[in-house]
This record gives sequence, structure tokens and C-alpha cells, in this order.
Amino acid sequence: MGIGFAIPTSTARTVMTAIVQDGKVTRGWIGVEPRDLSPELAESFGLKQGNGVVITGVLQNGPAAQAGVRPGDLILKVDGHAVSTVPELLSRVAELKPGTPASLLVLRQQGETTLTVVPGRRNPVRPR
Repeated sequence: MGIGFAIPTSTARTVMTAIVQDGKVTRGWIGVEPRDLSPELAESFGLKQGNGVVITGVLQNGPAAQAGVRPGDLILKVDGHAVSTVPELLSRVAELKPGTPASLLVLRQQGETTLTVVPGRRNPVRPR
């Protein structure tokens, strides 16, 4: 059929190491609803920055809410790594170790601020 899937070697290596060491893969989770920053979203949130991922929703009492993340925040970096798309954000968050504090560089109307988030454990998706 000509369909192929590619997994970055860094991801494959991380998964393999986790399985060998722990017998399972544990992924970080912060409880946000992210969206790629379109020109329309940037305007509606009053943002001038062109890179980053806009947060349109935050799970009440989730790790991001406890860290002070708000709807309308633009996440620029996760633990020092720049993010500019939703898949990049989700990948960086998944790499975070649950229970270990990590930094989020966030742009708000007042300017850039660094928040400390303690990621939770992402629950595996189970087939129904």
C-alpha cells in the first residue's frame, strides 16, 4: 500500500531503555488543551509572538493549573526546549518524568514568565 510510519530514533531509544529498566513506559502529563498558534488565535488572545503553542484549556486541579498555567498562555519552551507545534509540546511533555519539577517558559500579555510544573503520569489509552 505504500504506507510507512517513522519513529525518531531518540524516541525509540527512550522507549526501549524504559522497557528494559522498568518493564513499562511512563510518560509525563500536565493537563492542558493545546492548539497550534494561528494568526487568528494570536489576534484573539492579543499575542504578537509567532512561535509557541497556545493553551486554550487547562484541566482544573491538574499539574498545569497548579503551576499557574492559564488559558491564553503561549508556551514557548518545555524544560529548556523550544516548542512551536502541538506535537512538539506533547512530545516534550511526554518525556518529562512524573513527579519531577520541570520549567515552562510562558508568554502572557505581561511578558515572559517561567513556571514550574510537576508533571503527573499519563494514563495509557486502552482499547475498548
